[in-house]
Amino acid sequence: MQTPHDSCWKKINWSALNSTVSGKLIRNTPPAASCYPGSEYDKEECGYVNSQWSNTTFQSDEPIGYSYPIDNNCPVVDRSAGEIPWPGACGLGPSPVYTVNATEPEELAAGIAFAQENNVRLVIRNTGHDLLGKSLGYGSLQIWLRYIRKGITYQPTFKPSKGTSDWNGAAFTVAGGYVWDEVYKEAFARDLVVVGGGDPTVGVIGGYIQGGGHSPATHDFGLASDQILEADIILADGSIVTASPSSHSDLFTAIRGGGGGTYGVVISVTIKAFPSTPVVAHSLLIVPKFSLITGPFLDAITDLYSAFPALSDAGFSGYGSWSLCDPVTKYGDSSAGYQHAFATMNKTLPEAKAAMEPVLTTLSSYDCVDVSVEWFEFPSYAAYYRALSGVHQATGVPEFSLASRMFDKDALTSDRDALREVVGKVAGNLLETTINQVLLVGGGKVLEEREFSGVNPAWRKTYLIHIVARGWLEIFGPVIAKGIQDDITYHKYAAMKEFTPSTGSYLNEADRNNPWWKEDFYGETNYDRLLTIKNKYDPNGVFYCPTCVGSTSWTQHNLLGESYGPLCAE
Repeated sequence: MQTPHDSCWKKINWSALNSTVSGKLIRNTPPAASCYPGSEYDKEECGYVNSQWSNTTFQSDEPIGYSYPIDNNCPVVDRSAGEIPWPGACGLGPSPVYTVNATEPEELAAGIAFAQENNVRLVIRNTGHDLLGKSLGYGSLQIWLRYIRKGITYQPTFKPSKGTSDWNGAAFTVAGGYVWDEVYKEAFARDLVVVGGGDPTVGVIGGYIQGGGHSPATHDFGLASDQILEADIILADGSIVTASPSSHSDLFTAIRGGGGGTYGVVISVTIKAFPSTPVVAHSLLIVPKFSLITGPFLDAITDLYSAFPALSDAGFSGYGSWSLCDPVTKYGDSSAGYQHAFATMNKTLPEAKAAMEPVLTTLSSYDCVDVSVEWFEFPSYAAYYRALSGVHQATGVPEFSLASRMFDKDALTSDRDALREVVGKVAGNLLETTINQVLLVGGGKVLEEREFSGVNPAWRKTYLIHIVARGWLEIFGPVIAKGIQDDITYHKYAAMKEFTPSTGSYLNEADRNNPWWKEDFYGETNYDRLLTIKNKYDPNGVFYCPTCVGSTSWTQHNLLGESYGPLCAE
């Protein structure tokens, strides 16, 4: 594929594309360019960018702003703190060169056609919540869905565009680049529940829902991808089709969990909505009394993990985190500890407390840890979500490596000693900052086999997802970064993979360096099924993204000293 370093690049008629898309073609500039010497320098603008850098909404509003950048070739500079930018440090790096800021589906189709005609790499982007670099592309043209906004339409009783449907409940059609907070407002105003992102700034129609999508509500209703009733999709040939159980059912299957940016450009989805119910929730805090004594704390964590399937079967779901050494003192004003917020929609307060009692009794038997729990009652799912779940997350340190692994009931309950060993390995040590996250988002309806599902089949026996992450400062250099990345992939994640050989990773929150990504992200036989669908609808591989289905048809040749470069067909 052509890149800006190729002689033919100058012959590409970008002005013609700009005319075709009604002047909506953008020549991309890094968001922090105003902090660097040159024509873009603006002191006041630089100060504003620095103040907003960790705001995911700010990043999502920028054509090449990323909530989780992989290669930041133009880092923000805090000039008010005396920071001085390195000369020549601001460039596009792996970011797209041009962006079609589309407001109409036809403009997306025009961009897709232009990229094919001129042999230019194509990138599809919605909001910028992208952990695996799927919306990055060196020397590419980006198709941006952010400002295609054709409305959020409510149907009290779903009526399919074609054929019939076994769903006669309420539904919402989300037509364009909306985020979940915008859909929640519509749903909550009607006292309804939709299965969407825990972070309200996550995009609706992009990689989240097409990659499975977990939520505090997945236990009760299934994965986000399970909620798709039909979708409008732009194919590689520019045509727009409606995928549903009765029309293009194979494509419908692929976008319901087989990954985003792969089979076509989804421009609209219709999803199920459910009546809300009262919610009972609790927050749990476990803090070690002596920060240097890690054994009893990790023993307590192991006992808690062993209890997760029973808690899930009792109706609980939610999110938690723990660490032996976290620079943010968030565990009861401590830098070490565990905390979570779990909720249940099918229990009274006395029933919920009774379900928690056995594990609380076990945890309180440890003399070296303090355990506290607080209970809450909410009249609706909306009230619970706004209070305990739907909190906008800052981006934090952009340089980090993470991996996720699914845990089934057998792994969590059959061998405590083996589980304790794995907990010890992912915990890290007191000299490193390792953050572990608990996603109790499986069990319940997630376990039900679904027709037309493209997700990794391992989801159907998963109770929780465990995420382990480590970060570093850019000034540490590539050697330290590589060491941390290898620790995540080949030590911490490998230990979880060995412990749960029949499961996999959640592909939206996974290790981008995972060498086993085909089987871990998609499931070995499921990948082959998805590849057949990919080749049917996109035979020339127009829609490429790393670790996506069909991506092995391309090889990326990195530029000297960089982790990005041009694509070449295999």
